Amino acid sequence: QVQLVESGGGLVQAGGSLRLSCAASGNIVSINAMGWYRQAPGQQRELVAVVSTGGSTNYADSVKGRFTISRDNAKNTVYLQMNSLMPEDTAKYYCYAADLRTMIHRHLEVWGQGTLVTVSS
Repeated sequence: QVQLVESGGGLVQAGGSLRLSCAASGNIVSINAMGWYRQAPGQQRELVAVVSTGGSTNYADSVKGRFTISRDNAKNTVYLQMNSLMPEDTAKYYCYAADLRTMIHRHLEVWGQGTLVTVSS
């Protein structure tokens, strides 16, 4: 069974840093893009950052220069280094994998359960 498991969320003061990790498991053959979305209370889920298999990245304007996304293809793992955190970064962060293929199935998108990031002022 394919799953994405996030870790690294928590409570941090404004200006601090956190590093999120997301590991995909389940006899995976390949994954196209991996990324992070977030959803604050009462808000829609929004893209934070995405990275392709080849390493191309895309960021939301609100996190450019503060967040860095990276991935380890051999480990099917994606990371999000978050620096200079602000209270408005408070949200539940969800890992995302696009076009994930196993020996048997092709999954157009797979989501993790989410990890909570809280930034205090």
